[in-house]
Amino acid sequence: MIDLEKRKRIMGRSIELGYCICNPKQPCPCEMLKEKNVCLCAGERLEDMPEEVALTKLVENAGCASKISQNDLKKVLSGLPKITDPRVLVNADTCDDAGVFKINDEFALVQSVDVFTPNVDDPYTFGQIAAANSLSDIYAMGGKPLTALSIIGFPIETLSYKLMNRMLQGGIDKMKEAGVMVIGGHSIKDNEIKFGFAVTGEINPNKIITNDKAKPDDVLVLTKPIGTGIVGFASQIDKALPSTLQTVSNSMTELNRTASDVMIEMGVTTATDITGFGLAGHLSEIVVQSGVTAEIYFDRIPVFDGVLDLVKKGVISGGIERNREYASQYVVAKNGINEEMQAVFYDPQTSGGLLICIDGKRGEELVSRLKQKGIDRAVIIGKILSKSKGKIVLKHNSN
Repeated sequence: MIDLEKRKRIMGRSIELGYCICNPKQPCPCEMLKEKNVCLCAGERLEDMPEEVALTKLVENAGCASKISQNDLKKVLSGLPKITDPRVLVNADTCDDAGVFKINDEFALVQSVDVFTPNVDDPYTFGQIAAANSLSDIYAMGGKPLTALSIIGFPIETLSYKLMNRMLQGGIDKMKEAGVMVIGGHSIKDNEIKFGFAVTGEINPNKIITNDKAKPDDVLVLTKPIGTGIVGFASQIDKALPSTLQTVSNSMTELNRTASDVMIEMGVTTATDITGFGLAGHLSEIVVQSGVTAEIYFDRIPVFDGVLDLVKKGVISGGIERNREYASQYVVAKNGINEEMQAVFYDPQTSGGLLICIDGKRGEELVSRLKQKGIDRAVIIGKILSKSKGKIVLKHNSN
């Protein structure tokens, strides 16, 4: 039932001011009132708000492809004050996966936050992916996540609250699977859906896994296939096969907890997770921070079925180009590595796997242990060659 007196009072204020009191960028009466006879400022809502929508059709960039590029991010961060508190063991200076704050000699807090747009159409699945992705930074550093706060932006005036509820439920259920309690959160009204979590965990300050200890003769192990960004973009433009979407969704909802447990057991000291900056971008942080050259064999990299075919058809998102703009300064692509392969290398991932550095003599043992725990696609994709200022050689294994 429309409260005409309330509508009249609210609209009267807007008309007198010359601006809509809810959105000064639009006039009063607004298009919603003219077309739907609904005054959002008066608390009215559409009676027929859709409860089933394709979430990827509502956003410009899907998943971690919506993140700010490495180039732009480094410009923003460059002018900020440095942290000098000795209790801060890891911060943004090293471009690591999470921050670490020391409480005592045996206990430290490890914290991270991740928020992004939908890269799948189902809200419950998107919630699960958002949770798994948010936890990944903690796992990559060898931490144990404890609590989380949800962060959500949602167009509550034009989409059903039930969609938002299902997103939250998916995230909470995935956090529960990880043994993490969602103890609160924050929501804002936004024209574009965004969802994620701020996660707090615990870690031994003497056993932090960072991105700066790779050394010659280490091998690089990747625990999940790549190509999620390409498939997400393909979904937006109706070019993804349902079977491919399902396979990729299953991977993105999978926690990196088991992989983290295995690498901790084996005493790994250097790792990262592969997310928005792609395999190239996150590996570039390892080689730069560690001061080494990495050799990567493209034919060993696990890639989701159908991804290269999509790239050959021109399904290359803007996120790939943004990642290339930064990381290409460190990459040397050898003969036989074509543009399609490079696109996959730079593809922004959502809830990707861990990239683990380990002594070459123990690489096969790590892969074997991972596979015994059900991480079937884990594989050695390259090795660390020598000390340098930071370089990646991308080639075929036979070259």
